[in-house]
Amino acid sequence: MIEIVNVSKVFGRVRALDGVSFVVRNGEVVGYVGLNGAGKTTTIRIAVGVLPPDGGDVIIDGYSVVRDKKKASRIVGWVPELPIFEAEFKALDYFTYLAGYYGLPSYEARRLGVELLEKFGLGDAMNRKLSTFSQGMKKRFALAVSMINNPPNFIFDEVLNGLDPQGIAFFRDLAVGFRKQGKAVLFSSHILSEVEGIADRVVFIHKGRIIGVHSMEEVKHMARPALEITLTKLDENVLKLLERFGELSAMSGNRVLLRDPRADSSVVVAELVKSGVGVLEVRREEKSLEEFFFSLIKRAEGGEP
Repeated sequence: MIEIVNVSKVFGRVRALDGVSFVVRNGEVVGYVGLNGAGKTTTIRIAVGVLPPDGGDVIIDGYSVVRDKKKASRIVGWVPELPIFEAEFKALDYFTYLAGYYGLPSYEARRLGVELLEKFGLGDAMNRKLSTFSQGMKKRFALAVSMINNPPNFIFDEVLNGLDPQGIAFFRDLAVGFRKQGKAVLFSSHILSEVEGIADRVVFIHKGRIIGVHSMEEVKHMARPALEITLTKLDENVLKLLERFGELSAMSGNRVLLRDPRADSSVVVAELVKSGVGVLEVRREEKSLEEFFFSLIKRAEGGEP
């Protein structure tokens, strides 16, 4: 379990983090979402012991990153946004070298390296120099390295950035596997459509402060639904009819978006047909995670939710 407890950090006159607190439970995958500069990477660097907090603490399975950094760091796997390796090493040799820090004998480290590099789609590249790896390949290599000691917790910073669709799908499957194994997983990402398909809960951060913590089910429940209706005609009488069923928020040609519909789509369609209006298509939409996030930002800055 990963517990972020009232963490603060100041760089000069900039308060990068201001009392950040949230928990990642065992068997849970949590997405960490925020704009660039919101504080995601600073939080993660503090959580893995790379950067000291100015206040607060991070507790990993009972060990304080501030007081027990060595113990805490050994039970968390970390992949930074831009992994840096010794470029002239071959992948398998460098994996073996890093595994030595965890006390693995050379032969065992090499065997594990072959196993994990093949698992992460790098079997054909394990004898290539890391300098020849693409950004996506470096991310896969970093993921393999993070599993050397099979830790119970994982923290990933913008892990989806630089991955191709196949790599994103691989990470999604990996996260599902970690969840089933009871591991705690925290990952930051700006690819919000992918966060929706991976995370159990989402923590939203803005200007160094947490502005929302919601399960994906809560997000879906709170997101305003809408009906996108395409008609054979759209005039003032039709608009007046539709206004009885909800808020009209977007129109293009003969299409209309009915927000917060107060009746089932079948009822709306029946009324339209009864009024002599042909209905070509009806699609139900839910607000995306991105739209929900920006509504939280607006609320946090004093605007309407």
